[in-house]
Amino acid sequence: MHLWGIDLGGTKIECAVLESRENPHLITRQRVSTDAHLGYEHIIKQVVKVIRETESETGLKANALGLGHPGTLDPNTGMIKNANTTALIGKPFDKDLEQALGIPVTLANDANCFAVAEAHMGAVPDVLPNAEVVFGVILGTGVGGGLVVNGKVINGRQGIGGEWGHNFLDESGGPCYCGKMGCVETLISGPALERYYTKHSGHQKNLREIVALADARDAVAVETLDRLVYFFGKAIAVVINIVDPDAIVLGGGVGNIERLYTDGVTEVAKHIFNTRVDTIFLRPKLGDSAGVYGAALL
Repeated sequence: MHLWGIDLGGTKIECAVLESRENPHLITRQRVSTDAHLGYEHIIKQVVKVIRETESETGLKANALGLGHPGTLDPNTGMIKNANTTALIGKPFDKDLEQALGIPVTLANDANCFAVAEAHMGAVPDVLPNAEVVFGVILGTGVGGGLVVNGKVINGRQGIGGEWGHNFLDESGGPCYCGKMGCVETLISGPALERYYTKHSGHQKNLREIVALADARDAVAVETLDRLVYFFGKAIAVVINIVDPDAIVLGGGVGNIERLYTDGVTEVAKHIFNTRVDTIFLRPKLGDSAGVYGAALL
């Protein structure tokens, strides 16, 4: 059976069709703009649009849909929460999509889609084909995560399984958009690193520039990445102590920083309940396709 997936982002909605779960070969990908500023009903119309365009282009018919989105579908209320695409908040998004499309729709957080894709068809099978527990990390504009156990996403009773980005880490991170103080996201997300560099150097640089400056031994850039490594080790050690994953896949722009795979792992060893780090840290294999592939695998 063909697998249909949607990756709903802040600027684009992408649809992908895979051959089957057993043979996840990509048949096609289509994109439309999200235009989230036009509101909730418009987002639904755009999802319908990209599905109909893909059906027309392929001659196939969508019988079910998996969709990855920002935020979480609260299993107790049936409404979206914690989404930075704020038009979705408080809406029964899956039910409204089912009504608009006339097919079953399964939703998952975008980080969960990343995790399940890398666990099934990305970085993990190449290294650990029998991995039981995989944690997929998004280190980018925000900090998120998805937990996959025996091939299935763990959503949890409140729909927040894997949300390590909103664990408390350190007061110095300051207030978080979630209303808490010192969350992981306030310390090791891309914007958090950029804010720290700007505050201590007086110059505004993006993350890529900060990494290049650190390579050139700019003192504040080096300090910024040292701080990232320190807090990354403390933060991810909590995840390892609780679920002890076989593998952790680091996605997002911050996840590209080489030091996380060397000094970061060394820092983890200082904080986990073990004398060594046996967890395998992996770079993602699927790039920006992971979200939509994972949605299709739902």
